[in-house]
Amino acid sequence: MSLSPSLSLAPSAIVTRLRAAGCVFAEDEADLLLSTARDSAHLSAMVDRRIAGLPLEHVLGWAEFCGRCITVDPGVFVPRRRTEFLVQQAVALAPQQAVVVDLCCGSGALGAALAASLERVELYAADVDPAAVRCARRNVSALGGQVYEGDLYAPLPAATLRGRVDVLLANVPYVPTEEIELLPPEARIHEARVALDGGADGLDVLRRVTAEAARWLAPGGHLLFETSERQAPQAVETVARDGLVPRVVTSDELYATVVIGTRGR
Repeated sequence: MSLSPSLSLAPSAIVTRLRAAGCVFAEDEADLLLSTARDSAHLSAMVDRRIAGLPLEHVLGWAEFCGRCITVDPGVFVPRRRTEFLVQQAVALAPQQAVVVDLCCGSGALGAALAASLERVELYAADVDPAAVRCARRNVSALGGQVYEGDLYAPLPAATLRGRVDVLLANVPYVPTEEIELLPPEARIHEARVALDGGADGLDVLRRVTAEAARWLAPGGHLLFETSERQAPQAVETVARDGLVPRVVTSDELYATVVIGTRGR
């Protein structure tokens, strides 16, 4: 990238401004902004947006997830690094030729990352947020995936999928409603509330997913979702009540808790 000599935002100046705005990893963020900027005006605009509090991924227009560059549009839920652990578990469980559904798909990061790791995939994704659906289509189209707009299972092609899904990813919102205001401003202000709010105890959406999961999973198929360590015991009870065999896996490194529910054969 060739920047104008008149550019006032030298790398050191960018770092100083980002650090003053509270960006903990100011040097790394400056490098990403510099490498992404098309020209001086674009760089200046991106720095201003970041300082104003927009998530770095929304400023850049992308996020790195499982080694892939995932398009992330403004307002769309940003895939978290800890959720890579969920994808790792799914890769270990999925057959090489798999039918995969990504519910509450957001940007489509989970489904795209899993599909890229398998030999051949039928990939379907769904989200209730129109902005997320538009974004997800850009991320999964190259993998032959289809994205549907609607509430959970409702928009999916039931005749095609019921009883055939090998891996059901459900990155459901699980923040209790009263705790939304405690989230960092980047999430609370700039991500869709529907992607965060899990109801009174954080498990409302999960209950609706597990209630139908056994009907959609193939024999031996798996439901995987992320939750908090505190919510895991109740989530396990919910999975078991709805006919799946639950287990919990954790990553201390990523501070991630994943519940896996398996349909019997």
